[in-house]
Amino acid sequence: MKTKLHFGVAMAAGLALSGAALAQGVIRIGEINSYKAQPAFLEPYKKGMDLAVEEVNAAGGVNGRKLELLTRDDNANPGDAVRLAEELVAREKVDVLAGSFLSNTGLALADFARQKKFFYLAAEPLTDKIVWSNGNRYTYRLRPSTYMQVAMLVPEAAKLKKKRWALVYPNYEYGQSSVATFKQLLKAAQPDVEFVAEQAPPLGKLDAGSVVQALADAKPDAIFNVLFAADLTKFVREGNTRGLFQGREVVSVLSGEPEYLDALKDETPNGWIVTGYPWYAIQTPEHKAFFLAYHAKYQDYPRLGSVVGYSAIKSIAAGVKKAGGTDTEKLVAAFKGLEVVTPFGLIAYRAQDNQSTMGAFVGKTKNEGGKGVMVDFSYQSGAKYQPSDEEVKKLRAAD
Repeated sequence: MKTKLHFGVAMAAGLALSGAALAQGVIRIGEINSYKAQPAFLEPYKKGMDLAVEEVNAAGGVNGRKLELLTRDDNANPGDAVRLAEELVAREKVDVLAGSFLSNTGLALADFARQKKFFYLAAEPLTDKIVWSNGNRYTYRLRPSTYMQVAMLVPEAAKLKKKRWALVYPNYEYGQSSVATFKQLLKAAQPDVEFVAEQAPPLGKLDAGSVVQALADAKPDAIFNVLFAADLTKFVREGNTRGLFQGREVVSVLSGEPEYLDALKDETPNGWIVTGYPWYAIQTPEHKAFFLAYHAKYQDYPRLGSVVGYSAIKSIAAGVKKAGGTDTEKLVAAFKGLEVVTPFGLIAYRAQDNQSTMGAFVGKTKNEGGKGVMVDFSYQSGAKYQPSDEEVKKLRAAD
């Protein structure tokens, strides 16, 4: 009798311990990205994520549970991204999905989230389709979209009062949607504008000589550029060599980000109007705290990718805390209107379209001692650069 009693007590204690262990289990974040294809942005991005995970866990985790980050490389291929998402959800039992840099892989993962009814935070892909025409309740997006960033630049473009514009962009979703928005918004602001040339090379396969020559032949007054990474470096080098930018204004998405300015070095053109991240001159308390923590950990300065990776993890942690766990439907509901403190200040995830209000800095490039920097910049809140709620309903009709 005594033996049976002891056995029963031991069994009950064991079950209680296993239940406690389960309750204290880790929160697994499955993150998929094009690490090999886009290292300039994604290596700092990974560092930003790791710093945020470290901070959250050092503070006791979320509701007593630590975060665990599982990263996968999608080879910049939408099919691979979906296959990896299947593996992370089915085999690794992740609680949420996050990531994607390229818009086409982001759209593929968003569709996976819709089909599987699984929470996905699209950290970086900029296509408007993720939150509008292809939007679904299971997908949220952190970074300001192509519409938002272009809308921040259009007032500056209109002030130039240039009539003849040439356009250059990578021929995939991000580039196409950026140019479509620029045409629409600039035409509304300046009805007499003309678009006299378009060059749309495949991503990563820019023939800089022929593109620059074609733009020069069109004799534009100004250029709208959407190229980035290695394509941007080649374009600037060839444009400098052939005098494309002399006497011409250039408006350029993303080009003020250190990921791309650092690569240009002493070839950085002066006076381009850009969106970017002047980490060296932001004096807000939130950014100072982030910068000091990042520098202490890595002995390096942050890039925009660092901010995005850090803010993505902090967003997931805040969402899980508000939801009281990782149940998908509760998490989806918790992200509606969720407020998160980021290095750029307080942001919120809009209930209308699951887009965050994270903004961007708009300013001008300057070649300062053989290094590219941003000057004359100001922070533009993403909340100010959105279509009306009525328009968003039309754009998101499928949801």
